[in-house]
Amino acid sequence: MNNRENDNILIGKIKYTNAWPMYHYFNVNTLSRKSELVTEVPAILNRGILEGSLDIAPVSSFAFGMGAERLLVLPELSVSSDGPVNSILLFSRKPPEELMNCTIALTNTSATSVNLLKIIMEKAYGVKPIYSVSEPDLDQMMDQCDAALLIGDHAIRASWRDHGYIVTDLGEVWKSWTGFGMSFAVWTVQRSFAEANPEFLAEVCSAFKVSKEQSLNNLSSLVAEACSEIGGTTDYWHHYFNNLCYDFNDKQQAGLALYFAYAYELGLLQHEVRMNIWSDNTLTRVKQ
Repeated sequence: MNNRENDNILIGKIKYTNAWPMYHYFNVNTLSRKSELVTEVPAILNRGILEGSLDIAPVSSFAFGMGAERLLVLPELSVSSDGPVNSILLFSRKPPEELMNCTIALTNTSATSVNLLKIIMEKAYGVKPIYSVSEPDLDQMMDQCDAALLIGDHAIRASWRDHGYIVTDLGEVWKSWTGFGMSFAVWTVQRSFAEANPEFLAEVCSAFKVSKEQSLNNLSSLVAEACSEIGGTTDYWHHYFNNLCYDFNDKQQAGLALYFAYAYELGLLQHEVRMNIWSDNTLTRVKQ
């Protein structure tokens, strides 16, 4: 699928801090083939993977669901939580279960969290709000609407402010309601690329896993960078990175399978989703 002018292999990188461990020690210049990092918010990476312009990328889990027939999930890599996630937050003037017929401003930077909110509102709370899409600016969103969904660094910064809103963590609600954790992003590859380049893909997977392990074994460098770029305290960032889960084992897969089932039930996805995990040129089908 690489018919681009410079023929570089394009590898996506999520702009938000929640994916930093996978990239902190990941250097495309050490890979055996000429590659380039594309750093963007999830919505842009989602589009790139679904349109075929990116070869390998972390994407919103919902976007993988949309393109699951021609995408594979890379093993052992995700941005997940087993409870509070601390960066997928609904800000509201009244409790979320009281938002019937109220307007919620949705961030335009992701897809998983937007649809997770819709599932939670309808299935957990029995509420059908009105939704609008907005740039991720809390003040502007709340000027126009009764509640606002923010993700990533926008949500983190907003959570530090003394704004007086009720703050609902969608990861926490999902866990208490379903008993499962939630995977917000997974690492994906075009199936055609994986079939044509198995050895190089194994190299990339290994590089991501090494970066993840090195980052989590000693968070000090990652934490210092987050404090410098985003703000906050070292204690906050140590807790933030330690709280997230970056694996994609049976537990994460089961939680995501339930999410996909609800999304299909509510018509948010037009087809049922089967997750195929890439593994050294063989496919392992997740038991649903």
